[in-house]
Amino acid sequence: MSAALSTEEILVIETPERVPLHFALASIGNRFLACAVDHTIQVFSIAIIAIAFTLLANYSSFGDQLSNAPKWVYAVLIVVIFLLMTSYFAFFEWLWNGQTPGKRWLKLRVIREDGRPITFFEAAVRNLLRDFDIMPAPFYSIGLISVFASSKDQRIGDMVAGTVVVREREEEAPAFSRVFASPVSDPALRRSYRAVDFVANVNMLTEPEIEVVEAFLRRRWDLSDVPRQWMAWRVSMPLLFKLRPQYDPATFSYEGFLEELLHRYREHHRFVD
Repeated sequence: MSAALSTEEILVIETPERVPLHFALASIGNRFLACAVDHTIQVFSIAIIAIAFTLLANYSSFGDQLSNAPKWVYAVLIVVIFLLMTSYFAFFEWLWNGQTPGKRWLKLRVIREDGRPITFFEAAVRNLLRDFDIMPAPFYSIGLISVFASSKDQRIGDMVAGTVVVREREEEAPAFSRVFASPVSDPALRRSYRAVDFVANVNMLTEPEIEVVEAFLRRRWDLSDVPRQWMAWRVSMPLLFKLRPQYDPATFSYEGFLEELLHRYREHHRFVD
């Protein structure tokens, strides 16, 4: 569907509309800091759980019961700590559309190589291989070698999952407030792209979300091609992540998807209302 090219620290993804989107690949330093923040959160969380369990056992009226608790109680505690260590990254990247607390703070995001949001599958695969990338622990030596050897700065987990880590550059597109600030003079929407046939429950969307889509489609022609495609990508990303639609990549376009999405939503709610 889309061709991805890379030049040094820039990943260029050509959209279905033949407009190139330039993504700044995340630097080693930013990725290390984000990872350090996330590992720190993990360590503190485990410490808090351990301290809370110890205090409860020593000072509560249930102390003797906890001290003599069945082995399954301790097994549950071990499982919780294990899940916190192994599932932290995959859970947040799936929940926050490619971001963990550390990545969100550093303004980094994991996306697929074609520019689309990652699914739970990609989040799980790239992080299942984290234990391999981190070796010898905790220096991420294999991961670092892989990043330096890869033209897209991918560690082994990224290569297998088909993902890249990019730095969000909001200056590439106009701010939402600037694009949506002017009053709407013509409420009518017209189709400019081939409708994207997709399968998803559009009723999952909220009215504020659909209003953003509508506002973009009404004002998009005030933008030149590249900023317009950036804005279409930015509006589509959270919606694709939320709806997880099924569609044919060969006929997909961001603006065609947004147009079809808006028409389906408005048509359904016209009959419901």
